[in-house]
Amino acid sequence: MNDLIIRNVRPVGHEGLVDIAVKDGLIGAIGPGLPAEGPELPGDGALLISGFVESHIHLDKACILDRCRNETGTLEGAIASVSAAKRQFTQDDVYRRGRKVLEKAIVQGTNAMRTHVEMDPGIGLIGFEAILKLKRDFAWALDLQICVFPQEGLTNYPGTQDLLEDALGKGADLLGGCPYTDTDPREQIAILFGMAKRFDVDLDFHLDFDLDPAWRHLDEIARQTVAHGWQGRVAIGHVTKLSALARPRLMEAVTLLKQTGIALTVLPSTDLFLMGRGSDRLVPRGVAPAHVFHEHGVCCTVATNNVLNPFTPYGDCSLSRMANLYANVHQLGTEDELKACFDMVTSAPRRLINQERSIAAGEEATFVALPAASGMQVVSEIVRPLWGMKRGRMSFEQAPARIFAP
Repeated sequence: MNDLIIRNVRPVGHEGLVDIAVKDGLIGAIGPGLPAEGPELPGDGALLISGFVESHIHLDKACILDRCRNETGTLEGAIASVSAAKRQFTQDDVYRRGRKVLEKAIVQGTNAMRTHVEMDPGIGLIGFEAILKLKRDFAWALDLQICVFPQEGLTNYPGTQDLLEDALGKGADLLGGCPYTDTDPREQIAILFGMAKRFDVDLDFHLDFDLDPAWRHLDEIARQTVAHGWQGRVAIGHVTKLSALARPRLMEAVTLLKQTGIALTVLPSTDLFLMGRGSDRLVPRGVAPAHVFHEHGVCCTVATNNVLNPFTPYGDCSLSRMANLYANVHQLGTEDELKACFDMVTSAPRRLINQERSIAAGEEATFVALPAASGMQVVSEIVRPLWGMKRGRMSFEQAPARIFAP
C-alpha cells in the first residue's frame, strides 16, 4: 500500500497529466490512472517541479533594517553599515532572523539553498553556528548549504583565515571569496584556492561588483581554476562588470566561463539597487546578462542575495518574482527566453549546488506544485506555489485566492 497517491499533475519532463505514488519518502510509480492504494491528493493539473533553488543568499545579515541603514545607497555604504551592526549580533539573533527568511522561502517553494556566511574576528563563529543550527532544524523542509567567506577581506584582516578553516572543519560545505574588499585581491584568491584544494570543497566568489570594465578579477579566477583543476567547482556572483561590456568582449567572457567550467550567479534586486548610483539620468541597470551565458552552455543562476538589509531593502524570497524581475531588466519575452529564466531558478542552481534531481520512480518524493502549465507561465505571471513536499511529507500548503462575486 502506498503512503499517498497524487492525482493529475504535470511533472516537468513528462507529457500530459499523470498520477504519482509515494511510498517511504520515495516516488513508487508514475503514470496515468494508478490504482487507488492509499490516501489521495488531488493535483488539479498543477505543474510539478523538484522545487526552486536559492543559489545565493545571506541569512546571517537578513532583516536588519531596524538597526542600520545604507545612507549612501552604495556597495561601500552597505558593507560599512553591516560591519558596524554585526558587532552586536548574537547567535540567537542570527538564528531568529534566519528562521524568518527560511519560513518565507519555504512557502515560496524553495527547498534547497546556498547561504553565504561572513567570517572575521569581529563576528567570530557566531553567525556560522546559528546557521549550522538552522540547517539541522529545517532539514525537514529544505537542504541548506553553507558557504563561509571573508566579506571584509582576508589578507588585511588577521585571524580570518583561521576562522574559515575552523568553520570548514565544523561542517561548512564550501568556501567563498570577496577579492574586491581585500588590500591584496590576487593573494586572497590564491589563498582561497589553496584552502579549497586542502579541504576538497567548491568555491563561490563575490566578484567584480562595479561598472568599470577597464579591470577585473575574473581572469585571475579563471587562471587559478585551471591551475588547480577546479573546473566545474567554482561559481562567481554579481559580476556586474559584465553588464558594461560591448558584445565582442562579452562573448569572450562567455567563452572563458564555458572553457573553465565557472558558473555565474546574478542577483537582480541587489545589483539594481546598488549599481549606477553616480548617474542622474539613463541609470545603468548593472545586471549581468546571464541568459547570454546560459544560451551558450554556462551554468547560470538567478538568486535573491539579501533580504531587508542595507544591500537590498526588499525581499519576499520568491524566486518566480526574481526570475520575472530579471526578465524585465533584460527585456525577455519569448517562450524560450522565459523558460531560460525559469531554468535559472530551478534546474541550473540544482546543478550548481550538486543536487540534481528528477521526478522519476525511485527518486526522492520532494516536489512543489504550481498552478501553471509551464515554466514560462510561472515566470511571466509570478505564480505562487500551492503546496510542497519533502521526502514524502508535506512541508507547506497555501490556499489559492478566492473571489466573492455579488
